Amino acid sequence: QVQFVESGGGLVQAGGSLRLSCAASGFTFAINAIGWYRQAPGQQRELVARISVAGNTRYADSAKGRFTISRDNAKSTVYLQMDSLKPEDTAVYYCNRDVNGTPGYTTNWGQGTQVTVSS
Repeated sequence: QVQFVESGGGLVQAGGSLRLSCAASGFTFAINAIGWYRQAPGQQRELVARISVAGNTRYADSAKGRFTISRDNAKSTVYLQMDSLKPEDTAVYYCNRDVNGTPGYTTNWGQGTQVTVSS
């Protein structure tokens, strides 16, 4: 069964940093692109960053220059280093298999990890 377990969120002041982790299981992690998504209250879930099988990365404009996505295929884990955090980054963050910018397992979301940035 496909499963994602996100961790690393918390409460941080604006300008601070957090490192999120997501452990995946139930599918062949190494041959899939993976994305970090976030959902703020009252808003739709959006793609923040993705990393391809080859390690190529792509970011939403709001994340460029501040967030860094990476992956460890041996651990089936993807990370999101978030620096220079802003209050508008406040959201629940999720990871999922990514298929051209859309989540590949829409019925297998994890519990997410809450990120709250205070001003």
